[in-house]
Amino acid sequence: MDKNSIIKTLEEISIMLELKDENPFKIRAYQNAARALETSELELDKNTPINVLLEIKGIGQNLADYIKTLASDKRLDFYEELKESITPELLEMLKIPSLGPKKVKFLFDNLNIGSISGLEQAIKENKLIDLPNFGRKTQDNILKGIESIKKFREFYLYADVISEAKLIINKLGLHKQIKRASIAGSLRRKKETVKDIDLVAGIKETSDPMDIMDYFTSLDEAGEIIAKGDTKSSIRLKSGINVDLRIVEDSKYPYLLHHFTGSKEHNTVFRGIARDSGIKINEYGIFKEDQLIKCRDEEEIYKVFNMDFIVPELRENNGEFEAALSGKLPNLIEEKDLKGIFHIHTTFSDGNITLKALCEKLASEGFEYAGISDHSKSAFYAGGIKAENIDHYLDEVDKFCSTWGKIKIFKGIESDILLGGNLDYGNEILDKFDFIIASIHSSFNLSEEEMTNRIIKAIENKYTTILAHPTGRLLLTREPYKVDMIRIINAASENNVAIEINSSPFRMDLDWRLCKYAKEKKVKIFINPDAHKLEDIDNYKYGINVARKGWLEKEDIANSLEKNEMEVFLKNLKNSKKNK
Repeated sequence: MDKNSIIKTLEEISIMLELKDENPFKIRAYQNAARALETSELELDKNTPINVLLEIKGIGQNLADYIKTLASDKRLDFYEELKESITPELLEMLKIPSLGPKKVKFLFDNLNIGSISGLEQAIKENKLIDLPNFGRKTQDNILKGIESIKKFREFYLYADVISEAKLIINKLGLHKQIKRASIAGSLRRKKETVKDIDLVAGIKETSDPMDIMDYFTSLDEAGEIIAKGDTKSSIRLKSGINVDLRIVEDSKYPYLLHHFTGSKEHNTVFRGIARDSGIKINEYGIFKEDQLIKCRDEEEIYKVFNMDFIVPELRENNGEFEAALSGKLPNLIEEKDLKGIFHIHTTFSDGNITLKALCEKLASEGFEYAGISDHSKSAFYAGGIKAENIDHYLDEVDKFCSTWGKIKIFKGIESDILLGGNLDYGNEILDKFDFIIASIHSSFNLSEEEMTNRIIKAIENKYTTILAHPTGRLLLTREPYKVDMIRIINAASENNVAIEINSSPFRMDLDWRLCKYAKEKKVKIFINPDAHKLEDIDNYKYGINVARKGWLEKEDIANSLEKNEMEVFLKNLKNSKKNK
């Protein structure tokens, strides 16, 4: 366990002891130890000596032994036995605002309520109204808390969180005692889902920390104060997500930002590299023989170790250190590199985007072309275009293009991959389009072998240009179907078929963890918004995040080509595959 995980474990132990009605002094000992460890500058790992832990005020011999055990990733029997004695359902009840350990224990002891569902039923029967220290108002608040838990589970989509995080950062920037502040954690690394919002700030040396924390916890967006201290405070936003703010004197800000950006795996390797050089690195600084090595920003932190700067998106222990040490970090794709947008659904199927509105938006944002791809006939639920209406569809697009010259429109279709792997139009129809997006919208419950073979057959179709949302996942809603993505990527490479990063915040598919392999296999990637309404066009920005996390550069992205280059690319691809 790392230091933060150990702190959370100590806090969890104190809560469980309170649920078991243990000695208050014992409970407080774990609370104090967690606080002491958090405020200490100790770099804690499995090699930390016991006597160093004993030097921290509030940590005695037993607690030092327990912390050492956790830091060594060994089983702590006391902790495991404590967890086994309390049901997970009981612990989940503690997530309800206004329902602390004492009330949870009272409900369990007196009404045998040991789960949120049991508590909800008791509230429906008004069983809490006459209980001491409860009453109707408390009962109503608990019910609201249950509804909040149902609505806001453990993870959140990046797209649902980032705007709130930026808003709070902007407000922190207005405080006169804060010199700089940043998003940290998985949100800064642009993970597709996050558990909470981590923020860090560098403050003036003469600042009053509690004045800053008062400001933070009283923001309009704050729904509840979870914890409040002079170095760290936590609030739950009205939207349901938790926000942690950590503050340090501004001279320590770069170290704090780097540490709490993570990932855990990145930091672990970095500490090892530092240790091999006789250097200590933690959230409070970089130390050579106890002397602080001053760094003004994160770039200088990496320079200490003769590394190129590693951007947050790459900090996942996925080869970034080797690349940074050898000067081989990728020149990652940027938003400005995209020249056109593909995978757009218009009013010809289930989209509400007119060609005129599409072109006006793209032109205003500096794009050169669009690839429209309405649904095919199998997607009847989405107004898919019937075979007999294809010519009318294409004629209407041509008619519009004859009057609008600012944006080049490439004519495509999103053709369903049928159960056997065939596309749902014949070759004579597929041949009429500039490009074909192949995708699965039905029969998700095949075996891995059946699904993989189905998709590979579609990839082998000589008209397939792009494979869309290749695993079919919907983040936080639907798991990917069973498919061997290595075989899929290999087949795409062999058949000169591109794969999209579907940038819908609900999909983010192709997953960033597979992008690097696709790059190695020289598979071209399209960053596509899967837009059905005009504002969906901007989804491409989320796809940029995925591409960057997947080590992709401008030359890896097909729709970074200029308009004329894209026209040649699609024509050459179609002709070369037809002639096979």
